[in-house]
Amino acid sequence: MRSWLVRGLRRGCDFIGAPTLGRGKDTLLFSHIRLLVGPPGSGKTLLASRLTGLLPPLDEASALEAAAVRSLGQQRLDPGRWREPAFRHPHHTASGIALVGGGSPPRPGEISLAHHGVLFLDELTEWDRRVLEVLREPLESGQITISRAAQQAEFPARFQLVAAMNPCPCGWAGDPSGRCHCSAELVARYRGRISGPLLDRIDLIVEVPRLSAAELRPGPVPPEDSATVARRVAAARARQDVRGALNARLGAGALASAAPLDAETQALLDRAIDRLQLSARVAQRLLRVARTIADLAGESQVVRAHLAEAISLRRFALPG
Repeated sequence: MRSWLVRGLRRGCDFIGAPTLGRGKDTLLFSHIRLLVGPPGSGKTLLASRLTGLLPPLDEASALEAAAVRSLGQQRLDPGRWREPAFRHPHHTASGIALVGGGSPPRPGEISLAHHGVLFLDELTEWDRRVLEVLREPLESGQITISRAAQQAEFPARFQLVAAMNPCPCGWAGDPSGRCHCSAELVARYRGRISGPLLDRIDLIVEVPRLSAAELRPGPVPPEDSATVARRVAAARARQDVRGALNARLGAGALASAAPLDAETQALLDRAIDRLQLSARVAQRLLRVARTIADLAGESQVVRAHLAEAISLRRFALPG
């Protein structure tokens, strides 16, 4: 991935850096689960906090559903912003109950309060691994069931997960300055704090490197503004609306119909599965991302280049 940063207000942000991410930044706006990896101060948290400002307003039914969940959680509702997607940013010391919900009577947790919005988990490797594991069910089903001795409650939890982490314990692995002295074993142990099953559910691994002084200076070409991004994303979303769901939420049958592969593209997928030892879940997630990349390019067919780009967007998670 190329270097990039985000600046601006919640309702408008510019992607700066030379060169820019291209389609990589746009795929963040289609409910794909993503992990931002970069050194301290590179803009991971700022980027995540600006994503909801680029998402379209919720339709009335979704907004009412999200508002109802917030009322159960005793959250205040701003009438002037009730159709904006929620942005929830719990601290890494939060408990499993705080994340998924609980209590007596059961109340929704952070994943439900982020329903139809964004759940941002910063410092992912600092979270208790047992707490992170409770995300696996709602990421697949879009809901969470809380059972207590006296009663059971089911809350919706259709959220967009964005997580962030440093690449190593000191935070500087891969930085051109060479200041990282973490051993390969230490880096592997650090990254191993994220379980394989949870990593399987992540679609995009976005590297957010530190920008040099030259890259931070305004260049001759102005950064791409949010209106330009929004127009391109809206066109791609319109293509997905025809299919009845965002690509990230297509089931196996709908995905096969939306992304049929020619022989060359299928051969690339087969090689990736065998050589990279990808699970069936990861293979399907690659196809969903490839379908989104094709939509952003205005292409009706997923071709080899789209799939290759989708594979490259997961390379941090690949062996070696």
